[in-house]
Amino acid sequence: MEILAFGVQADEKPLIEHAFKGHHEVRCLDVFLNEDTAPIAAGYEVISTSVNADLGPRVLQTLAAGGTQLIAQRSTGFNNIDLAVAERVGMTVARVSYYSPYSVAEFAWTLAMAVNRRVVRASTRTRDFDFRLDGLMGRDMHGRTAGVLGTGKIGEAFTRIAHGFGMRLLGWDVAENPECMQLGMRYVSKEQLLAESDLVTLHVPLMPETLHLIDHAALRAMKDDAILVNSSRGGLIDSAALVTELRAGRFTGVGLDVYEAEAGLFFLDKSLQAVEDDTLARLVTFPNVLVTSHQAYYTEDAVRQIIDATVKNVLDYSAGRRSENVLVPRS
Repeated sequence: MEILAFGVQADEKPLIEHAFKGHHEVRCLDVFLNEDTAPIAAGYEVISTSVNADLGPRVLQTLAAGGTQLIAQRSTGFNNIDLAVAERVGMTVARVSYYSPYSVAEFAWTLAMAVNRRVVRASTRTRDFDFRLDGLMGRDMHGRTAGVLGTGKIGEAFTRIAHGFGMRLLGWDVAENPECMQLGMRYVSKEQLLAESDLVTLHVPLMPETLHLIDHAALRAMKDDAILVNSSRGGLIDSAALVTELRAGRFTGVGLDVYEAEAGLFFLDKSLQAVEDDTLARLVTFPNVLVTSHQAYYTEDAVRQIIDATVKNVLDYSAGRRSENVLVPRS
């Protein structure tokens, strides 16, 4: 059986081909799955997709008509998949329920420290042999308060690093994590966390209940000199509201590895095209904002784990087995 993998990055391709060797043939494409590219999958029983694939009703119906029976998504998030439609057309859907939480947690800290210590501005200056320190003053993290929204595996890893910095720890989640509590974390309401935290980081999944978790009211509740980091899902933050607050001169720094309208932009080279997204275009102009293109997960360790889990999902499907990774079981 040959598998068609959409949205494969250049660094991923040899890892995917090696992982499937001896099991199944795999054809890797750098194009992302959407309504225009879905017909390519005709005749492929199994496809693999990336987090920015469009797996809405029309794409799923096209895939089903072409004979696709398994979607093996190479990510933990699955908010891009219409599971109800997938089930209706008889399609099996699997994801990667776990990979290195350290990849995302460490990158979240990379964003936090980069905006705190003005690393991008400093690097740009020194390339021009401008060695002044004006405007580069940051703050110690030691003794300040870190607010962690979402204390699962990634939030816990972030919390351990914050504990190493010697920070006061506040958490918010539907369930308290005993490991975080042992580190000294105190669980409080979202409102209290936002009001008291010097650093706010997001590590919750994107669901209808968490869409725009950080909205106008939440942003206004934060300290004027707070740092905000999002390495989870773009839809957690109301981007237009964030622009409004940034225009008012608020926040020491904002680090965004995700953006709510990133599909069709992130992972692609748009450098020779006019950017039609006015909100994103405005965000990247702020000197205290750092935007990266959904790369927090992108370490060799995490990508290998994602690929290995994807291979296992395909093998389980072929053998008629069901695992915790299955979102829509085989009918």
